[in-house]
Amino acid sequence: MEAPPAFGFRSISDRLGAWNFYFIAKLVLFAMGLIGFHLIENLVFAAALFALATPRWRRFRPWLGVPVAIALLYYDSWLPGFARVASQAGLVSSFSAAYLMELAGRFVSGMAIALLAAALLAYVVIARFVRLDVFVVVAMVAMALLLPPPGPRVPTAAAAPGAEKASAVPQNPEALLADFFRKEAQRAITFDRPAEASPAFDVIFLHVCSLSWDDLAATGMDKHPLLASFDIQLQRFNAVSTYSGPAVIRFLRAPCGQSSHRALYAPSEPRCLLMPGLEQAGLEPQLVLNHDGHFDDFLVHLRAQGVKAAPLPLKGIAAPQRGFDDSRIYDDGAVLASALEARQKSAAARAVVYYNTVSLHDGNRLASNPAVKSSETYKVRLAKLLDDVQGFMNKLAASGRRAVVVLVPEHGAAWRGDAAQIAGLREIPTPAITLVPVGVRVIGPDARRNGEALQVSEPTSFLAVSHIIARMLAKPPFGAEGFRPADYTAGLPLTDFVSEGETATLLGLGGAYRIRQDRDPWKEFR
Repeated sequence: MEAPPAFGFRSISDRLGAWNFYFIAKLVLFAMGLIGFHLIENLVFAAALFALATPRWRRFRPWLGVPVAIALLYYDSWLPGFARVASQAGLVSSFSAAYLMELAGRFVSGMAIALLAAALLAYVVIARFVRLDVFVVVAMVAMALLLPPPGPRVPTAAAAPGAEKASAVPQNPEALLADFFRKEAQRAITFDRPAEASPAFDVIFLHVCSLSWDDLAATGMDKHPLLASFDIQLQRFNAVSTYSGPAVIRFLRAPCGQSSHRALYAPSEPRCLLMPGLEQAGLEPQLVLNHDGHFDDFLVHLRAQGVKAAPLPLKGIAAPQRGFDDSRIYDDGAVLASALEARQKSAAARAVVYYNTVSLHDGNRLASNPAVKSSETYKVRLAKLLDDVQGFMNKLAASGRRAVVVLVPEHGAAWRGDAAQIAGLREIPTPAITLVPVGVRVIGPDARRNGEALQVSEPTSFLAVSHIIARMLAKPPFGAEGFRPADYTAGLPLTDFVSEGETATLLGLGGAYRIRQDRDPWKEFR
């Protein structure tokens, strides 16, 4: 990028030349909240461009400056670090060309393009008469100091019902985080074997990929009748992780308190494994998926967490979707119906069923109309999934079987995105992504709820699910006298908001939110 020949009243001592617009454009994006702005690094780069403006070095400036400019812009953005991108290269290589094009298109903002075009026009006109170097450098310093410090600015108030706004800022987030994990390591739930004479029932976990309160609100599906059918609803449940691999590990270690992201990939204590724990309590483990389980070693993660059952065969079941890697995604209603049919033939008195669905995963295409973008079909796919789950519960009730059904999403879809992340990108574990709708429903011919459904607005996580199931095993919610949801949430373990990804941690302790990305210092999260 070199300056055009001097004309008008502009001095030839204008050393930045057309590089002024590079910094102006970044300031525009920074003011829009689309990128951060590292002041020192940008000032050093500007100084280097000044030094390379001498006649001797000027011809080398584009060759040296352009690569640095691109790298610095990436560093200022909210995109994941180069190490994270490199570690995911194998997964990204499996994306279809259509999905990669869709992702690329999400980076384009009409408003940003319009403002950058206006800034370019203003630059071309003003640069004829004014030396802009000093003004640009002053603007960089002023905006970096006067605007909020770099950090994603994501709306949290609408992330879930009952979400509170931050107040006081924690003074030592690192110490608070260490104390949080220390306390969580001491918490655990055990599942006792039910009395032989107690009513036998199944526990059915529906683990749904890509569904948060924010996704429900954005699509207008937050009033779907399925949500109103639950006996217990955890309204501020934090799923913690933002991708399926760590999400499934966290869920399958639900009997223990929350661990750090790094600790997920170390062997678990036996007491922390959900499915083996329920098996020891007398429930036969069963595994049902609506996909083949190969992507990102999903089945490998299940096996490592003690899920040894063979997946339900999917032969003959319709597959109305194709994943971003062109794998078959099977119909939820049909798969769940097949699982119920298989359960009817099983001799096990009690069973624990783990069902995982990726019908809402970003990048999925409808097999009947593959040209339509994944983002444009999300609402349709969501409506069908909710209908299918509701239909399954109705069939389960009609079958006469007793069951406790627990809906737990893995994480949100980030369907509408935000200023920090394009739609579908989930590197920053914001409340809009990790606060998910969790519901528990008791189904059976002698399951009669006494009173209204219970909505828990306090912050919870996976330990709360284990608590509810453990209480139901000890005191089954079946019988002529009915059951009170409050009996199963008494003493419910609460969990402060701490969400984590590979490169970012969001801390909600002390009534305020703070975020740490990569090795950057903690920043305020608004």
